[in-house]
Amino acid sequence: MDLFIYLFVALFSVLNPIGTVPIFVGLTQNDTKKERSRISLWTAINVFIILIVSFFIGQYVLLFFGISIDALRIAGGIIIVSSGFSLLSGKFTKKRGINKKAETDAQQRNDIALTPLAIPMLAGPGSISLLIAFYQEHNTTMEIIISSIAILAIAITIFIILKSAHYLAKILGASGIIAISRIVGFIVIAIGIQYIVSAIINIIKGNLSL
Repeated sequence: MDLFIYLFVALFSVLNPIGTVPIFVGLTQNDTKKERSRISLWTAINVFIILIVSFFIGQYVLLFFGISIDALRIAGGIIIVSSGFSLLSGKFTKKRGINKKAETDAQQRNDIALTPLAIPMLAGPGSISLLIAFYQEHNTTMEIIISSIAILAIAITIFIILKSAHYLAKILGASGIIAISRIVGFIVIAIGIQYIVSAIINIIKGNLSL
């Protein structure tokens, strides 16, 4: 249960579906309720596929390119910390590749579930590197099952949040969403720093043992 909660909270913080609410509302403001539900569902499915593939296949990508897990932790940690600072400063959407031109282009297309919602708004380099590193430390059969359930739970949570996005935007308001995003941003920074510190400690221990 502790493993499930840890991974769920870590992914929720890095993905930050609450911060995606205003973007989703803006991109779907002219769609019907049925169409919004469809986009919410497919966004969640796309995120689940991206995360589960990253979790299981990511290690082989590292082996292919000769990248150590500690190097990945440092790179991923930097990306996660950067995302956290973006949340705190209110520049998250810009950092995630959603500028005015991209938003306008997305509004002109019929399906936005894959891009820009699933990628890069939700499943980005931070969450992918987090999962790859997580697999290296938790790869027993039971841990893999629990981790897969946590990823599925995140996808379901994303679906519920996006499906309710227009209601949440009215209830929370712009200031409420910003406040939540900044709280989440602080947690994201802490997660990123922890990854960097863990990697540095492992590297130092490895050099001292030589």
